Amino acid sequence: MSMLENIRSPHDLKALPDGRLDELAADIRRFLVQAVARTGGHLGPNLGVVELTIALHRVFDSPADRILWDTGHQSYVHKLLTGRQDFSKLRSKGGLSGYPSRAESEHDVIENSHASTVLGWADGLAKANEVRGRDDHVVAVIGDGALTGGMAWEALNNIAAAKDRPLIIVVNDNERSYAPTIGGLANHLATLRTSDGYERFLSWGKQVLQQTPVIGQPLYESLHGAKKGFKDAFAPQGMFEDLGLKYLGPIDGHDIAAMESALRRAGRFSGPVVVHCLTEKGRGFPAAEQDEADRFHTVGAMDPLTCLPLAPAGGPSWTSVFGEEMVRIGDERPDVVAITAAMLQPVGLEGFAKAYPHRVFDVGIAEQHAATSAAGLATGGLHPVVAVYATFLNRAFDQVLMDVALHKCGVTFVLDRAGVTGVDGASHNGMWDMSILQVVPSLRIAAPRDADQLRAQLREALDVSDAPTVVRFPKETAGVPLPALGRIGGMDVLHGPADGSGGDVLLVAVGALGATCLTAAELLADRGVRVTVVDPRWVKPVDAALPELASRHRLVAVVEDNGRTGGVGSVIAQALRDAGVDVPLRDFGIPQEFLAHAKRGEILADIGLTPAEIAGAIGATLTRIAGGAFGAAIPAPSAGATGTSAQEAPEGTPAHTSVRIHPRKEQVSDDIV
Repeated sequence: MSMLENIRSPHDLKALPDGRLDELAADIRRFLVQAVARTGGHLGPNLGVVELTIALHRVFDSPADRILWDTGHQSYVHKLLTGRQDFSKLRSKGGLSGYPSRAESEHDVIENSHASTVLGWADGLAKANEVRGRDDHVVAVIGDGALTGGMAWEALNNIAAAKDRPLIIVVNDNERSYAPTIGGLANHLATLRTSDGYERFLSWGKQVLQQTPVIGQPLYESLHGAKKGFKDAFAPQGMFEDLGLKYLGPIDGHDIAAMESALRRAGRFSGPVVVHCLTEKGRGFPAAEQDEADRFHTVGAMDPLTCLPLAPAGGPSWTSVFGEEMVRIGDERPDVVAITAAMLQPVGLEGFAKAYPHRVFDVGIAEQHAATSAAGLATGGLHPVVAVYATFLNRAFDQVLMDVALHKCGVTFVLDRAGVTGVDGASHNGMWDMSILQVVPSLRIAAPRDADQLRAQLREALDVSDAPTVVRFPKETAGVPLPALGRIGGMDVLHGPADGSGGDVLLVAVGALGATCLTAAELLADRGVRVTVVDPRWVKPVDAALPELASRHRLVAVVEDNGRTGGVGSVIAQALRDAGVDVPLRDFGIPQEFLAHAKRGEILADIGLTPAEIAGAIGATLTRIAGGAFGAAIPAPSAGATGTSAQEAPEGTPAHTSVRIHPRKEQVSDDIV
């Protein structure tokens, strides 16, 4: 039996003799490698914080003391030490989240997996303790990569202002976020050194001099004015103390005794203090230690011995298609540059960076700065491509609106992991962008349906020089090409009459859900329903030809991998109203909920975005519209999948009220197939 099996709570950890802690750390690393290899997950970050996490839970009393993680992908060891050792379904439906989760444990305080937020949380919790008269500790663990985010420094500015409010900031300095941390902060952290002897000397000198009559106080103030120069010569620690924060470190983050000692000293301070610890991402797993790209930041299911993937690749990923096309574009257009927010490899820009190293700018975890810097690049005569995960662009909305769009800057935002992403949970689903960005004047949004369209629409976006453009695509493989039968306006016809001459249903297939819509159309066609499937390609603005095309059909249905509130379906409904086209519309998309982690396919099934459910719901709507004329061919509406069509709307309701209820799998009749 491993030592880890006997640790069910921090209380058990505190009872271990000091001499056995290194053995426990080795057990934890063996467990992590074996468990994460089976399921996939964040391996490198957790291998790097084993000793740090042990020390935190031995010194502090969670959950009374609040231990906060930024970002939460380094919380696996924390889970193990707080009673969660069943990793068999890690990041899978019904299993452990890959991030802290309040539903899992009282030891999980914040469910963050967006970087640079933890210090704001810590500031608020420390203030709450002060107001309520509590003396519990607040401990925020933040990586050096996350310190490149502006939110962290806004919080530090507030934390430092309260010199007598206890708060412990643990800087986990592994010189990396996904990849090596870059910038002035990284260089500064590399120089920080201090000693206990210096702190004791400073305290002793202050006490003696201030007690010396007449000359003591002036002399102390003079010496204190030289403090920074003295410390820069012998023990530089610069910026943290310049902010008014006590500083301890740097500490070897893999030395449990040293970490415990530093944390205990920090806990005795009456104000904010920084504990700077040095750790090694991927420590203890040679394959991770030797991986210079990202130290096995995230891995898929793999053989723990060979590190080869257990499942063969299912074709090129959307990310790789984008990355390869960027390299080709870079050769053709010297004005194209790229910006990444500390995620060069995950967003597919590694090849571009190797080919054109002076045309890539890694701004750190600072999406707001990325957007505004891109506006400057565009104004300077270049065309920047800002590649981020879709969920992270939320942070830069004001900059997209006021810096890029207002100034008519030709900036292209490429949003990876758009729509349902799945295993990383609610915070990583890119389900907000097509709603949020609809309100930005002049901005255009492309949603490619396959790899060929991604290549084409990326180039179309780069041809726009007087407005921002967005190209968005999901996670996983790009699937098979879906050829067009014809084009109406800027829309591709994928099914039905190539000229859009009309039928029962106009099915608007947005982006990567094109294949799903084609299958749904075939199911409907088998029951005699005439369906025209179009890919709008550019979903903002709505194609001018769409209202007239819609008028040739009995029903319009929109299927999108985005939140339904304010999404593409809503905008198309508005376009139909504005054009005076009185055709009912039904939309299918992601409900405005925080979705639990599961595989993408499982989530799509749970929210009704499968061919059978879409076809069943459309058929039921046609039956209601036709007053039963389709009743013999189409299933009856399912309980809970009901909604209001234009013909059934109460008096005074707009004619294009869209149906807002997403069908659930168990609620849809099987006889459509």
